[in-house]
Amino acid sequence: MDTKRILSVGYVIAALLLIATFEFWWSHREVVQLTYSDALRAAAEGRVASVVVTETMIEGEFRQAEDGKKYFIAHRVDPSVAEVFEKAGAKVSGGTDSNWGMTLLSWIFPLLVLFGLWFVLFQGVTERGGLVNIGKSKAKVYLERQTGVTFDDVAGVDEAKAELQEVVAFLKDQAKYSRLGAHIPKGILLVGPPGTGKTLMARAVAGEAGVPFFSISGSEFVELFVGVGAARVRDLFDQARQAAPCIIFIDELDALGRARSPFAGYGGGDEKEQTLNQLLAELDGFDPRGGIVLLAATNRPEILDPALLRAGRFDRQVVIDRPDRNGRAAILKVHMANVAIAQGVHVEEIADMTPGFTGADLANLVNEAAIVATRRGAERVTIEDFNNAVERIVAGSERKSRLLKPDERERVAYHEMGHALVASKLSKTDPVQKVSIIPRSIGALGYTLQRPTDDRFLITSSELKERIAALLAGRAAEELVYGEVSTGAADDLAKATDVARQSVVRFGMSPQVGQAVLEEQRLQWLGDGPVAPRQKDYSETTAREIDLAVRMMIDDAYQGAKAILQGCVGELKAGAKLLLERETITPQDFPPLLREGRKTAETTTDGETDVPVGRPHRKPAPRILHRR
Repeated sequence: MDTKRILSVGYVIAALLLIATFEFWWSHREVVQLTYSDALRAAAEGRVASVVVTETMIEGEFRQAEDGKKYFIAHRVDPSVAEVFEKAGAKVSGGTDSNWGMTLLSWIFPLLVLFGLWFVLFQGVTERGGLVNIGKSKAKVYLERQTGVTFDDVAGVDEAKAELQEVVAFLKDQAKYSRLGAHIPKGILLVGPPGTGKTLMARAVAGEAGVPFFSISGSEFVELFVGVGAARVRDLFDQARQAAPCIIFIDELDALGRARSPFAGYGGGDEKEQTLNQLLAELDGFDPRGGIVLLAATNRPEILDPALLRAGRFDRQVVIDRPDRNGRAAILKVHMANVAIAQGVHVEEIADMTPGFTGADLANLVNEAAIVATRRGAERVTIEDFNNAVERIVAGSERKSRLLKPDERERVAYHEMGHALVASKLSKTDPVQKVSIIPRSIGALGYTLQRPTDDRFLITSSELKERIAALLAGRAAEELVYGEVSTGAADDLAKATDVARQSVVRFGMSPQVGQAVLEEQRLQWLGDGPVAPRQKDYSETTAREIDLAVRMMIDDAYQGAKAILQGCVGELKAGAKLLLERETITPQDFPPLLREGRKTAETTTDGETDVPVGRPHRKPAPRILHRR
């Protein structure tokens, strides 16, 4: 509770004490309280000099002071009633339901309570444009090294760290950077997928620079009341100017800086626009030589207002992407430092197992591996625990309680072995690491895990066709063995269709349709998938050609997968039989899954994601061809 509220409560208590004191004084001055009978007796004995009779009271004066009291008061009683009790020898006293002091108190006390509540709770209305200091900034302030994070705690993003080192150096030695007229960028936008360490990086900058760090989320500026967001922006920058040099960090900037709409006035968006306009004005108004640096983080830069990103506001954008193999190894070293790791566990091997993982994913992986080891009563975490943790994160937890009928279980085995064999026979697909028919929590009745072999940022048309063939190989195996297909390939069909359609309409890989981009998608390039495509601007004839090209690509890939399986039916049946016996097999358990001239899963690194494809800004992840 602040000083103003303490004073307000004190005023209310003082008023109550004053009323109580006055009431006590009034009742104990030079006045004696007599009963009605005693007052009548005093009058009969001639001891009363004068008397004043009101409707309810008798106030009189003694001829001579009695017991130091010159005056007396008594409550009136109906004479007829008093006479009855007097004849019976009873002593009669008058009374009243209330006195004027209590009456006054009953009127004043509720008013004082209401006034006190109003003064305490609503004193910030006129100052900040909101209720109870609602216009004040909610930024959490960490003084100097209270962030507890330095660059030593950040790994896997060396390029971004190097760019932010300039900010730290400027805040530590402003004169050195100002001597030639240079100034630090006003705003630095940290851009990257969720979980890559943007917030951690900002806290590390503050920890290294040793300056106050104001941290707030973009959503905390927006409230129910109009004008509150703009007031909070003003208050935040006022606090920063008083604490300069300092760092302001706005997390999730897209909640505050979304592009303005021309129809905002009709949809209730005025409050957000006022807040954004105030932020733009503050960015224009402060002098970077004063030592205020604005850091912001977002994973959706494509929706930010262009006025926010222009030079002079957010001058620099630092991309914090998914780490590569070396980056993942560095991050794992940080998180494994506090975990009991068994001998023979190498971070490079785990980094090979986790392509596409972000820093948050790797932290979760180390924790999951420790949980797996704890569950089995081990003293240290082994490489097998990390393998199980990777499968749990990528494919979900095992559900051995889901019992399949023997014929369904056999069909799943052939389905998964079809995926694995075709993937191993094709030269441009990722090598198979594991095949399993143990149901998983994500709804898969089985899965084939492929691990990529290297960092790649471009995919050729032949690689895409082989990927489609590997996706459709499970259904091809079912048709080859049973003469019919099942619904188990629904997820495979969806992925294969998506790859084929993107190849046709986005990458121009169909001779029938041509090389025009027909459905350019505005990708959420930092998220997990594309947003809705734009409105189609091609004719129905072109749409039919697209459908035919997609169908042809899928049919060709399906026939290719089926032809491969027809050439190795014996291996298909032997692999399915072994899979039914062991439930999970690796290429070492079944040599036909090994690929000559390619590294096996133990030495794999990065590769590509399933879909969407052709996105060099995203690091790949392990691929699972699973049967739902």
